Order: sequence, then structure tokens, then C-alpha cells
Amino acid sequence: MTVDAGKVFERMRAHLPPRLALTGSFAGQGAVEASAQGSRVTLSDGRRALDFGSYAVALLGHRHPDVVAAVRAQLDVMPTSTRTLANPAAAEAAAALSGYFGDVLPRVYLGLNGSDTVEVATKLARLVTGRRRVLAVEGAFHGKTLGALALTHRPEFRRGLEGSLAECVHVAADDPDAVERYVRNGDVAALVVEPVQGENGVRALDRRVLAAWCASAGRHGTPVIADEIQCGLRRCGERSLALTWGLPVDAVLVGKPLGGGVVPLSGAVFSERLYRPLTADPFLHSATFGGHPLSCAALPAALRAIEELAPRGRQIETAMRTGLRRIAAVHPHAIAGVRGRGLLWGLDLTGPALAGELMVGLAAAGLLVSPCLSRPTTLRLMPPLVASDADLAEALAVLDAQLTSAARATVASGTQR
Repeated sequence: MTVDAGKVFERMRAHLPPRLALTGSFAGQGAVEASAQGSRVTLSDGRRALDFGSYAVALLGHRHPDVVAAVRAQLDVMPTSTRTLANPAAAEAAAALSGYFGDVLPRVYLGLNGSDTVEVATKLARLVTGRRRVLAVEGAFHGKTLGALALTHRPEFRRGLEGSLAECVHVAADDPDAVERYVRNGDVAALVVEPVQGENGVRALDRRVLAAWCASAGRHGTPVIADEIQCGLRRCGERSLALTWGLPVDAVLVGKPLGGGVVPLSGAVFSERLYRPLTADPFLHSATFGGHPLSCAALPAALRAIEELAPRGRQIETAMRTGLRRIAAVHPHAIAGVRGRGLLWGLDLTGPALAGELMVGLAAAGLLVSPCLSRPTTLRLMPPLVASDADLAEALAVLDAQLTSAARATVASGTQR
């Protein structure tokens, strides 16, 4: 199928936020995405790019054959649900997700995006405890719907909406006593944490601090919710960082690659205690397309594919760590730091202008990465599990070359800071 990029941008300018057309035109040099397979995206002008971005969705790359086959089979049988009769795909997906985490959190909610799961988890916590206040962490990003936005820390996303947001306090990430100071008052409904803060520049929270927070929350009957929408499902090496670390959490939230990079899907697994309001009234929180059969059909296939490729993830992690550290040593005036684990890496640049210049330059040179919404000086590199050694070598070579070009361009324009 031929894609007319000019018409795409014309329609975007007319019907979508015009700046999306502008940024997309810069990144694609006038071309748009046309098709994708594995780790590669093909543009409308025939160029191909490695996808190490996609906001962490493409963990399995694009169009993983097992996931596509599962969705296609469901499409041929029953693509949507009556919502009156029970649907087998949703039941199988729920069982698969609970089983993936060892059935330690046996109750399941199925949504369409990460914010869905944050909304239902905090709603249930308030109902179970009868409390209003929620604790989150400085630098947190939990979504932009009103309930999730209350937990998202960056002021730019909250400006003008403060009076519409539920009560939330953000604690310092390095203070092991911070949670105790709040929960002992008996008015905290939940503690919500990201083991690795992806949008905040790929910043891992200290396991010892998390353990102290969970202990404090447990002593005062405060549920703990682990938001692993970005860092879970092997993106950072483990199925769930919180569960692997032995943290006593009441919920784990997942999404992004849960639909295999083929369909939108999110999910949450809950303890019996936190799920109790939904056990009592299943219509207390519902969504027309929650548990949609096409999305649910993808889930078991996606989880199986992730586990089959998990050993490859460890090899990619080693290659990325070695390669990024080498590049950082070559470009000390451009790179302020490198952080990451598994398939989630943050590259700190010495200024936002340089980060922007580099991101556009990388896209033009055939490497797609993602910015950090809460930290404009950091770019994220998120290779898929299907990336080959040649893909990794190519990505690192492009990054090395474009760092030199971007640094020259920002110095020449006087915007390096």
C-alpha cells in the first residue's frame, strides 16, 4: 500500500494538534511510518529505521508472528464481546496474567492503557481503606487522566488542573523514613511506586528504601501498588521487579508490551484484600472495551513470546551497557550520564537543546528513540527482545556518529544549554 505523506500531514494539521505534524515531519524528514516488522519500521519514502523507542511498547518488536496469529484467529471467531455473556478470551487472559506472576496476586483487571490500571488501583485502595490521600514519589509518572495525573509529579502536566486532582503527596525518592511520617497518621489510602521511573530519566528507586516504605505501609494498613507499566514484563529483566525483590505489594500494574505490540492492552493483578470492592460489585468499575477479545487473545501469546526471548534480553543488556559506556567515554562534553538495566536505558545529555537535536538526528539517520516526558535532557533507548547483534551494533554506531553532529549543531547555533 502506497502512503501519501503529504496527505497524512495535511490531515494531521487540520484535525489533530498541529505540532504533532510539525514534530513528525522533522523526525521523518517529510516521510511517515508505513509498515513495520521485527525491529524495523519502513517509512513512506522507502527508508528503514531501527525502533528502539515506541515508548516501551515494542518489546517484542513489530508484528510478532505468534501474537499476530492469535489476534487473527480471534478476529475470525468473535472480535468483540456482547458484555452480557461470558467471553473465553478474557477469562483465559486473566488466568494467564495471574499465572505469569505465580498467582500470588490472583485477581485481575484488564484495561486498554496504563492510566486505566492506575485509576482502578487507586480507586480500590480508597474504597478498601476509607481514606483519601495517596503517596507517590517525586519524579513519578503514572498517566495523564485526572486520577492518574494526581500521582504524576511534573508541574507542567498538572498546571491549571490542580483543583480537580485528588489529594496526593510526593515523597523524596532517597528518604527511607518519608512514608512512615505520613502513614502513621492513618489517612493514607495507598503508596504507589515505580521501581524504575522511566519518564523521569530511567531512575531506579533504591531497593532498601522501597523495602522500608513497604514495611511502614504494612504496619499501618496502607496498600502498596507497584506501577510496572514501563519497567515490568522483562523490560528491566524480571517479570516483576517488585515481586522479585520480595516487596509485599498489593497490586502490580503492567501494560505497554502486554498486547504484544499488536493491540492496546493493560492489566493489573491484585491481592484479594485490595480487589474486595470489585468482588462485591463487579460493575463498580467497568469499561466498554475492558477485556476486549482481540486484545485478550494477544496476552497469552505475548507472555509466552516474552519468556522464550528472555535469555536474549540478558545478552542485549550486556551489549547496551558496554556500548553506551564506551560512547559516553568518547563524548564527555555531550553525555552527562548513562543509566539503565535490561532493555531500558537513559542517556543524559548536557542540555535540552542537544537532546532535541540528537533525537531528530537519530531518526533521520535510522534510529528511533523516545524522549523522557519528565526530563527533557534524557533520551531513552529501548531495544526490542528481537534485536540482533547487527541491529545493536548499527544502533550504537548511529548514536556515536549523531552525537558528534548534534554537538556541532548546537554549538554552532549557540543553544547547547
